[in-house]
Amino acid sequence: MRILVCISNVPDTTTKITFTPDNKNFNMAGVQFVINPYDEYALTRAIELKEAQGGTVTVINVGEADSDANIRKALAIGADEAIRVDAKPVDALFVARQIAHYAQEGGYDLILMGKESVDYNGFQVHGMVAEILGIPAIVPAIKLDVNGTAATLEREIEGGKEIITVNLPLVASCQQPMAEPRIPNMRGIMTARTKPLKVVPAIEAQPATSYESYSLPEKKTGVKLIDPANAGELIRLLRNEAKVI
Repeated sequence: MRILVCISNVPDTTTKITFTPDNKNFNMAGVQFVINPYDEYALTRAIELKEAQGGTVTVINVGEADSDANIRKALAIGADEAIRVDAKPVDALFVARQIAHYAQEGGYDLILMGKESVDYNGFQVHGMVAEILGIPAIVPAIKLDVNGTAATLEREIEGGKEIITVNLPLVASCQQPMAEPRIPNMRGIMTARTKPLKVVPAIEAQPATSYESYSLPEKKTGVKLIDPANAGELIRLLRNEAKVI
């Protein structure tokens, strides 16, 4: 079984976000980047499937050279090889076209990725990749098992859970509790240095969106405490200030 895992390079979740003075770009100065946490669920489950059933795990990243350290981390965790599409990930459709192009050439049985990246929370790439390739997309999945040429996935729906069986190939996006993310051990770190990391040029693909400006959320304001006996004042504030009634 050949598995392709898509990983993205995102700011550490503890990072204090700032923007350039013109609010046109994210300020990368002093920011620590990590593998997107949701992608780690996908990567770990892919490695578990490889260990149980055999096969190979390839990671792919659309990004520039500053992604290499985290790609090497994915190799240290247990991936067999890595591909970096040498391009800035300008929007979801651009990234999806790059992934789909490589996936089509590689003949993968299973394409896994996190349900979304924690920087933009777009929840788009998995569906776009599946549409371009003309294969099913199951999103987001919390369990995944493969038996021969079919996969069984579980996902949460309104009021319960849904279990789906679908033939390979397919795209699945992953979230907890898909797998318990692994920490690279010393042996993995050493072997990662010898595993192939291939850098390939991006295909021609125009982005479909552009960002006009960025801004931080408004700071939280103080709360007003209303005496339980003063319901009229509460109603007035909800109507005139909060404007929710």
